[in-house]
Amino acid sequence: FPADHSVAMWARNNNVHEKAAEALHRKLALIYDKPYVVENPAGDPVQAIVDKLENGRHVILGFGEYDNDLDYLLVSNILTRRLRQHWVRRTEQHKTAGAAPPVPLLIAIEEAHKLLNPHLAGQTAFGIIARELRKYFVTLLVVDQRPSGIDDEIMSQLGTRITGWLGDEDDIRAVLTGLAGREQLRGMLARLQEKEEVLLLGWGVKMPIPVRSRRYDETFYDDIRNNNKTSRNSNNDDLDALIAELYPD
Repeated sequence: FPADHSVAMWARNNNVHEKAAEALHRKLALIYDKPYVVENPAGDPVQAIVDKLENGRHVILGFGEYDNDLDYLLVSNILTRRLRQHWVRRTEQHKTAGAAPPVPLLIAIEEAHKLLNPHLAGQTAFGIIARELRKYFVTLLVVDQRPSGIDDEIMSQLGTRITGWLGDEDDIRAVLTGLAGREQLRGMLARLQEKEEVLLLGWGVKMPIPVRSRRYDETFYDDIRNNNKTSRNSNNDDLDALIAELYPD
């Protein structure tokens, strides 16, 4: 017979299957034991993040010591589902009631394989965001050194891609997922200079374009200094012309 105040006793009293209730209790205990999960929070940090984003502020979310799959899933799901709900509602108000459109939202994920790998991607809202939320002013930016670790369905929804030289066949296959003319693109990737060139391809450009980055050497810094001097001189000339126009001799 189950002990008083046990999960099994609660299940019996509420006509719930005991084993199912105990299994749910064990799973919820993993969340309840997290130090950042409290019964009476001082405020609503998720709503505070939504408010900052809606006001055009940047928000950087770091996990620190909480770097396991459960932390990633719990926090990202709570946050992205609230963001999705808010931006969908604001967009519908804009379309149906003539309200102001929501601020365009860009969600950037670094080391994306931690959240978007095939094992976890189906348990998050990022697949829906990549697939459906462009029409709601929400865009997903995925950053990763190993694109082969990202779920294929999400990769196929990324319209514009910027990729450097890739030496792993799986990474090449992943970054070309869902694109036409893959053999030609594969050849362009193979000809990129490592650490110097990237390939722009997808919806954002009319055709694939290789781009070479500038070196941060003395020539670069000389050009920056010269541009600053030119800008200051131009501003001074504009100011002199304005003063002469306002106060002619």
